[in-house]
Formats: sequence, C-alpha cells, structure tokens
Amino acid sequence: MYLNKKSAKSQYSQALKAIFMVAFWAAASLWSWPVRAADGPSLTAVTVADGLQHPWAVAFLPDGRFLVTERPGRLRVVASDGRLGPPVAGLPRVAAGGQGGLLDVMLDTGFARNRRLYFCFAEPASEGGGNSTALASATLSQDASTLQDVKILFSQQPKVASSLHFGCRIVQAPDGNLFLALGERYHRKDDAQTLDNHHGKVVRIQPDGGVPADNPLRHRPGALPEIWSWGHRNPQGAAWGPDGRLWVHEHGPQGGDEINRPEPGRNYGWPVVTHGENYGGGKIGEGTAKAGMEPPLHSWVPSIAPSGMALLTSERYGTAWKGSLFVGSLKFGRLHRLEVRDGKVLREERLLEDLGERIRDVRQGPDGWLYLLTDSPRGRLLRLQPSTLPAAR
Repeated sequence: MYLNKKSAKSQYSQALKAIFMVAFWAAASLWSWPVRAADGPSLTAVTVADGLQHPWAVAFLPDGRFLVTERPGRLRVVASDGRLGPPVAGLPRVAAGGQGGLLDVMLDTGFARNRRLYFCFAEPASEGGGNSTALASATLSQDASTLQDVKILFSQQPKVASSLHFGCRIVQAPDGNLFLALGERYHRKDDAQTLDNHHGKVVRIQPDGGVPADNPLRHRPGALPEIWSWGHRNPQGAAWGPDGRLWVHEHGPQGGDEINRPEPGRNYGWPVVTHGENYGGGKIGEGTAKAGMEPPLHSWVPSIAPSGMALLTSERYGTAWKGSLFVGSLKFGRLHRLEVRDGKVLREERLLEDLGERIRDVRQGPDGWLYLLTDSPRGRLLRLQPSTLPAAR
C-alpha cells in the first residue's frame, strides 16, 4: 500500500510538472517560434515589440531604435527594448481606410547628417472625394517627437474614389534618386497601359521632387515625365537588388503574383498579360505573354500575396544565404527565400510556415539581422535569428 501511494504521488507530481512545462512553453511560444529551413540554419522569430496596429513598414534609426508606420495613420518610435513611443507629430492628413493609410517609410541615405526621411501614404483630395498615393519628405526632430519641414514630393494623378491598390514602396538608388511603386487602384486597371496617368506605374523622382533629366518618358508627348515603367498591378515590395538594379514584386489577381526588375521605358503587361485569372475564375487579357511586354522574372501560382522584400547582404545566417531575396506572404503567413544569381531566381524556399501571421514588411537591419512586421490589430516587430543564440526580447 505504501509503495502504491508513493507511486501515485510521484505520478501526480510528474503530471503537475508536465502541465507546468506545457503552459510554460505555450507562453514562450508567444515570443518566439523555432523553425528550420531545408538547408539553412535553425531559426527563431523573436518578438522585439508588439501591440502595433496594422504596422506597414519599419526603418532603423542610428541609435538602435525603430520607426514603424501604422496603417491607420500613425508613425511611432519603438525603443530597442520594445517600448512603443507616442505617435510622432506632424504628419499630413491621411486617408485611412481599406488598404489605404500611412504606408512605407525610409530614411535618407544621409539621415545621420540631415535627419531626412521619406514616407508614402494615401493622400485625400483637397476638394471633393478621392485619394491617391503620395510621397513626402520630412526632417525628424532631434528628440524624434515631430516631423518638421514636411514636403509633398509627388502625388499620384488622377485621384480616384477607391480604397484599394495603393502600392507605395520606396527605394532610394545609390545616385540618390527615389523610386516609388504605385498600384493601379483596382477598378482603373486599364490605366496601367496608358501614360497620361500614374496608375500601375513605377515612378522615379529626385529627392527634392524634381524629374531626373534621364527619365525615359520625359520628352515623350502625352506621357507623364515621372514614369519609369508601366503595366504594374499592385506592387507591395521593392528593393535594390543583388545586381545593382531595382527589384519589385506585385500582387496578381487570382494567381500570377510577380517579381520584376523594372527597366526604363518598359511595359510589364498588366492587365493585357498575366499568369493569373479573375477572382472566381475567368480569363484576363490576352494570355501570359505578348511581344513588347516584359515577362516576369518569377511568378507565383497560386498567389502568396507578397508584401515586403529585402536583399540580404550580411552573413548572419551563413554565407549560403548572402545575396538572397526574402519576401513576406500575407496569404500564407510565411517567409520566402529566393536564391538569385545573374539576375535569375534559381530556387525558392519557404520559412516560418508555422508562424501563422500575415507578414507585411521584411527588412535587413544595420545589425545584419532580418526584421519582419506582422499585419494585425496587435501586430509585431520580429527579429529572425539562429535558435542557438539567446532569444532576448
């Protein structure tokens, strides 16, 4: 009888311990998720900050803090320990609704000297209805509480009554000029093939808003001079690529998400050619290829709903991953690694498949780690690091 009681007590103790450990690891899983790439390191997505409302983009301040946009129209400074600062003052009026709001943010390459930054957003019309994507510059005050000297550098024309397909990713080229990827506003998809508007275009401007002298359509009658390329649908990822050129990805309709390398004066096909189809089925356009229209460098069927894109230049994850492109998926809540060489995608790998959250932005930080934003009412800023390192928050 004594042995049975002792055995029962021991089993009860072990059961309590097991319950405790399950609860502990369930709680811990809220802060990090170990994952393993097929041929890469064992990884952990560590929570740097949470409680962000539909965060859209992250930039890295020189002192180790982060700038994060929230789509409803707020810009926040996030401390290195995850504390959220109050909204930064000085933003212009933002048309927040649907897919619109405060979207991308990027520091000028000379930020340490001039404290200049760029951001794009859904800009409401000054009179009547409608909105469009706008790009602005500003100076961040020394205490990072206020935007000063805000200037609208570019405003997509025409403005339309829509809450869809704003695009809105910014890239600064090594020469200082700015690229802005623009959506075709969904119902205005045919505009992507005409040059008297900015819908479904990549535009290129100078940091002061001027038009570079070598823009491809600057002297073409009837064409808007800011246009760099056209025939795009809804670009939500852009980066300066491993080949020293602009890389952009864009949402297809039902299937047909694409990666392109927009070249000056080239047509990328939407909605005449696409690998996708209408929502619910049905052909769009004339097929998947046509003379005079550039084929995608890479496409996804079915769609992954890509958002955010980063080129890895560090060796934090080993030399094999250096030079890879990383793309977030809103639809599947995972991260895609694309191995590229000589301007071609050689293979693709899926990471963070158990994360289960919409990945909105992907950036490499100054420390060489990859950072992700998850899109939800309580979105998170995550750092992706090998599991063998201490997962400090």
